[in-house]
Amino acid sequence: MFEAGDIREWRGHDVVDSDGHKIGELEAIYVDTSTDLPAFATVKVGLPTRHRLVFVPLARATVGPGYVKVAHDRKQVKDSPSIGTDGELPSGDEEAVFKHYGLTYQPGTGGERQLARR
Repeated sequence: MFEAGDIREWRGHDVVDSDGHKIGELEAIYVDTSTDLPAFATVKVGLPTRHRLVFVPLARATVGPGYVKVAHDRKQVKDSPSIGTDGELPSGDEEAVFKHYGLTYQPGTGGERQLARR
């Protein structure tokens, strides 16, 4: 896995699926609040006048020259929960992002968020 500081340098680069098909452009990183390690990325997708940000897990992601390759196919990523390009993931929607990818959602013991944007 790569460090959050390093992955921020990839903002604006292509995000591709496991077969090398372009999904969109890396917009932001969300870290797991319990470990402060990168957990999800937001990817800018859609038409130029109707962009939105979709979420994709960074587990098993790799970087190459000018791209980040994620371990999920383009359709699954594009169908994931989304937010507007100027939005932030509402705490009530976090669990849906995890469930979309079949991942376990575990908020903090006091109900704290599991994800934080970096």
